[in-house]
Amino acid sequence: MYKVLIVDDEPFILEGLYNIINWADFGMEIVGHAENGQLAMDILRHTPVDLLISDISMPVMNGLKLINSAREIQPNLLAIILSGFSEFNYLKEAMKLGIENYLLKPINIEELKSTLRTVVEKLNLLIVEQWFDSKGVQILKDNILHRWLKGYMATTEFNERAELIGIQLKRPLASVAIVRSEKAGDEVFDLIAKLLDNDESFTPFRDIDGDIVILSTMEVMEEKRLKEHLENIQEHLSAFRPIRISMGSVGFLLQHASRSYVEAKKALEYFFIYPERLIMDYSELPLSEGPFKSEFPIDWPEYVKLILAKETESLEERIREDFEEIQRLEGMTPTRLQDIALELIIRFKMELKGINHKEESEPFTLGFTKVREADKGTDLIKVIQEVAVSVIDALVRDVKNPVVQQVLKYIHENYAGEFSLKTLGAAYNIHPVYLGQLFHKETNETFTGYINKYRVEMAKEQLKTTHLKVHEIASNVGYLESGYFYKQFKKYVGISPIEYKGLL
Repeated sequence: MYKVLIVDDEPFILEGLYNIINWADFGMEIVGHAENGQLAMDILRHTPVDLLISDISMPVMNGLKLINSAREIQPNLLAIILSGFSEFNYLKEAMKLGIENYLLKPINIEELKSTLRTVVEKLNLLIVEQWFDSKGVQILKDNILHRWLKGYMATTEFNERAELIGIQLKRPLASVAIVRSEKAGDEVFDLIAKLLDNDESFTPFRDIDGDIVILSTMEVMEEKRLKEHLENIQEHLSAFRPIRISMGSVGFLLQHASRSYVEAKKALEYFFIYPERLIMDYSELPLSEGPFKSEFPIDWPEYVKLILAKETESLEERIREDFEEIQRLEGMTPTRLQDIALELIIRFKMELKGINHKEESEPFTLGFTKVREADKGTDLIKVIQEVAVSVIDALVRDVKNPVVQQVLKYIHENYAGEFSLKTLGAAYNIHPVYLGQLFHKETNETFTGYINKYRVEMAKEQLKTTHLKVHEIASNVGYLESGYFYKQFKKYVGISPIEYKGLL
């Protein structure tokens, strides 16, 4: 909430300002009032204020002197002047101070509301500008490095931009590591940056998924040294556990860095199979694409088609046929067959998450265990089929209870509006408490949590496809207060809207 201080020597004006405006609708709250400028200064010395609304003619200290003195304490303070006089000299002096408006008494309520809306827009912009001043260079680094590693930027363009903002990548070899934490935020990133601060061979940044990426450059193959640094990071981040750290292979910087990034991302998924590991090294995984590794012997796109079509029997049959054929391949061993099965389960897991955006671990964790325990090919096939069926079942279960289905449809069509369990309960003739319980049972999310998550997803689309300002997007998706929007966006995305837009 933005903080408002009202100063006027007329009690009925003070009382009126408290009552004629619903300050919360503007994301504001009145934190105090005073009868003259001197008393107002006493408040300003110990109370942060965003907006000062002051009468111009008061005893002890008038409104103009108050604004001058107040800005010595709080330089970014915005001000609105109230006056019973329309004298040009007063107005001229007030305009020199850069006030938001000069309102004559009796106050026109609509004009005051319009002025408050303008003030809120300015305050929102001020917050963004202040934040960008402190984080802007890092956002540029995040954006440039992420786009380069994803192959969205040519090497010449990257070199030009890197030199401009001080990215130093002068060594010929590189490897990429990724740090992922459920509690990842500025604090985790700042700690990692501090741990690596004295070594210019490490460049940390954040990607669009909210993961912390560490680009390591080196003169010679130094995987051991890199691992030591990552183990040190793991140790220093003990307060933020669980921490997952993965690393891709080492290769020539310009030709290999993008591949190392993809490898590190893939390696993160293997923590579901090997949760006891501290560092997941892609080159040590059973199906990593090293010079002596075989290709994955399954046509995965065909599996995806069957999953999306919810063809359970066809998928089960395809799994049986594929694994029976794989077992007959020359040089196939039980260990290799097990590795293929584990890789397939990971792909099932990633595909389901990509479709329904939920983190479902139970059937996959059980599948990993059963694969490791299987002692013959038929048992292995059965385990994979069970996992495949659970994936399709999860998609089928997304067909909700009819009432919940209607509520979800309403949310998706009216997410920017105001509604509640009470209003929706009345609309669909169901008690709001029971509707809340039913909604949670069907979606595995609270009503409020689901709405916030959906609004954030809609905001992400607008950040990708429009040039609207962040506060405009916040309003478009149903948030009257930009600060609350920032909080919810960072909760679900892991980074702020400004950081997200900077990475696009």
